[in-house]
Amino acid sequence: MTAPSPGPPFTTRWVVAPLYAAGFVTAFGAHSIAANLGAYTHDQHASLLALGVLLAVYDGAEVVLKPVFGALTDRVGPRPVLLGGLIAFAGFSVAFVLAANPTLVGLARLGQGAAAAAFSPAAGVLVARLAPPRTHGRAFGGYGMFKSLGYTAGPLLGGALVTLGGFPVLFTTLGLLAITVAIWAGVAVPAAAPLPRDRQTVADLARRLSGRGFLAPTVSLAATTGALAVGVGFLPLRGAAAGLNPLQTGIAVSMLAAACALVQPFAGHARDTARLTDAAGMAGGLGLSAAGLTIAALLPGLPGLLAGELVIGIGVGLATPLGFAALAAHADPGRLGQTMGAAEVGRELGDAGGPLLVAALGTVATLTGGLLGLAVLLAAAGVTISCVPTPPAAPSNLEPHGPSTKT
Repeated sequence: MTAPSPGPPFTTRWVVAPLYAAGFVTAFGAHSIAANLGAYTHDQHASLLALGVLLAVYDGAEVVLKPVFGALTDRVGPRPVLLGGLIAFAGFSVAFVLAANPTLVGLARLGQGAAAAAFSPAAGVLVARLAPPRTHGRAFGGYGMFKSLGYTAGPLLGGALVTLGGFPVLFTTLGLLAITVAIWAGVAVPAAAPLPRDRQTVADLARRLSGRGFLAPTVSLAATTGALAVGVGFLPLRGAAAGLNPLQTGIAVSMLAAACALVQPFAGHARDTARLTDAAGMAGGLGLSAAGLTIAALLPGLPGLLAGELVIGIGVGLATPLGFAALAAHADPGRLGQTMGAAEVGRELGDAGGPLLVAALGTVATLTGGLLGLAVLLAAAGVTISCVPTPPAAPSNLEPHGPSTKT
């Protein structure tokens, strides 16, 4: 069987490639810094509370601002928001280096999170606008793959850069990366003017965000993101408790990230060729993620950890591109930015909620109970998504390969 290309056809790939790079920037930027904050706070003699705040400010800025920038994307068009967010990300990174004050890392990270809240949903909108609808599965599969590569490379390359020259070298690298992607996007990504929109009331917004076309993919994205966060954060802890060394647990986490990255283009290709429906893919991904958590909870030692991480990665990789493709298919084209921004908030909440749920259940019923509890919720969400009828796709007036006109 011929492997699918990690994205849309070649004729479209040039214009979406910088969007994939933007996804890499936000993932790499978030994780490269986060992975080194523990050592930073130790050197600064900061408290655990300070570490928690530094870890949270990036995601906190995204949760608050992604809906705002998503709505702005619909109003002014996604390209200016994308470019402005990337330039701002570079600016905050370079400003930290020029300030030469390590205590400002929290402020710099807050600024980076706010900038990512702008260019991340704008990139998702542009993927949907510039790739033909028949290739949305592959387009979002490629986008998700590059974000996963950013999550994977962040701790490794970030640690190497900090070892080489501390946080100034890391932030300089992030600034150069972001401005390079901004220039590339400025050259390669065509203008995509705002699409016509009907007037919207608060009741209209609530009805749209509570409909199955939005709710099902957002729940799927949030739940699988929660499983991913638990796989990265809690399963190594379980491995350490079983006597595994850091190399063994690191290999297991790398397997999760690699599986998640590699599966997404295949899942998107299967969707585009009508071999996999959005509902079946999302439900299957949730079921596999639940199975992975169950395996890791019940099968002891390295075999359970490796198998659990691998199955979780496959499940997340299966559900993620189909979730985004389903959002694009059912969203009002004129409010795609608002839809993507709101869905990204769901992902951020899942990223935080999954570990919090496992921690709460684990406090009462051991870590095994916490993992099994999350697995039950994921399985229930998958069954619900598979049983509820899929609504018809929204009429699409997205125009690939060029700008749209506003009437």
